[in-house]
Amino acid sequence: MGESAYTLIIATSAFVGLVAGFFMHRSDFCVTAMFRDVFLVRDFFLLRMLLLLIVASMLLFEFSRLGGLLSPYPFPLLGPGSLATLIAGALFGVGMVLAGGCVVGTLYKLGAGSVVALVAFAGLLTGSALYAEWHPWWSDFARATTPHEAITLPQLVGIEPVFLILPLAVVGAVVLYRWQLRGLLVRKAYARGHIAPWQTALVLVVLGFVSWFLIGMPLGITTSYAKIGAGIESLFLPDRVQALAYFQVQGLNYTPPFADTPVQGGAGPQLDAVAAIQYPLIGGIVLGAAVSAVSVGEWRLRYRIPARQYASALIGGLLVGAAARMVPGCNIWHLWGGVPILAIQSMLFLVGLVPGAWIGSRLLSRFVIR
Repeated sequence: MGESAYTLIIATSAFVGLVAGFFMHRSDFCVTAMFRDVFLVRDFFLLRMLLLLIVASMLLFEFSRLGGLLSPYPFPLLGPGSLATLIAGALFGVGMVLAGGCVVGTLYKLGAGSVVALVAFAGLLTGSALYAEWHPWWSDFARATTPHEAITLPQLVGIEPVFLILPLAVVGAVVLYRWQLRGLLVRKAYARGHIAPWQTALVLVVLGFVSWFLIGMPLGITTSYAKIGAGIESLFLPDRVQALAYFQVQGLNYTPPFADTPVQGGAGPQLDAVAAIQYPLIGGIVLGAAVSAVSVGEWRLRYRIPARQYASALIGGLLVGAAARMVPGCNIWHLWGGVPILAIQSMLFLVGLVPGAWIGSRLLSRFVIR
C-alpha cells in the first residue's frame, strides 16, 4: 500500500479518536455504565443512548452500503459466532464492571487524569498479552463450537441485509420516538461544558461511518492492546514472544477503500497495518479527553480512592484484556460496528455481555463499593 494511503488511515484514526475522546469525556458516555447502572440502580438512561447509537448506525450503515459507500462488507476481522464468543462476552461483562470502564472508557478517563484508569489500562495490556498463552486451545474450542460459517444474520438466512436491518431499525426508531415524547432521552446536567449523551451517540455514529468509509472498518482498538503488551513482554522475554503462535498470526489482511494493494497486521509487536489503524485512535481518544478536561478546568490526577478499587480495576482490566482477545473484539467493535449490521458474532457477544455485567455488578456491590 502506498504512503498516501497509510497517511490517510493514520490521519483518519487520529481525527476520529480526538473527536470521540472529547465528546465521550464531555458527556461521560460510558458503555460500562450503560449496563452497570441497570443492575446497580435500575437506571436505564444510558442504555437508551446505546439503542440510539445502534439504530442510527443501522440506518446509516445500510443506506451507505446500498449506495456502494462501504467496502469491504462485512468489515475485516469479523468471524462466525460460536460458544466461545458467548463465554468470552460474559467474561468481558464481568471485567468491564470491575474495571470501572471498558476498553475505550478507560482511555478517556485516563486522559482526564484518572490513576485508577491507568491501573485498569495496565491490566488490559497484561490480559491481552497473556491470552497468547492459551490461544491455540481456545481457537480450537471456538472452531469446534462454531455451528455455521456465516458472518451476518442475513447471510445465514440467505436474504439481502436491507430486508432484516430496515424493519428492525424502524421498530427501534419508533421506540426511541416514544421515549423522546416521554422525555426519557434527555436529562438535566449542570456541569460546565456538558454535552448531552444523545448528541455524543449521534457523533459516534458519524465517526463510525467515517472510519469504515476511509479505513475500511469501524472503531476497534483491542488488537493493539495485545501488540503493546507483546512489545513490553519482548523487552524481557523476547524468545517467549517469538515462540507464541498468536503473536505470529497476521489476522488482518484486506485492501483499504482508497488503496490498491492489501495490507496485513497482527497482534505481534511489529509496526504494521493494525498499528497504523489503532495506535492513532488510542492516542487520539486519550488526547481528546485531556483537551476536554483542561478546557473546562477539570483535569487533575485522581488517585485518592480505596485500595480495593485499585485491585478491582486491575482484576477487571485483566479480564477485559483477555476476553477481548477470546471473543475476539471489544464492546465498541461489536456493539457500535457489528450489531448494526447484524453480525452473529457481535450479537452473541451482547447476549453474553448482559449476564456478565450483572455478575460484575453483584461482585462490585459486594466487595468493592460496599
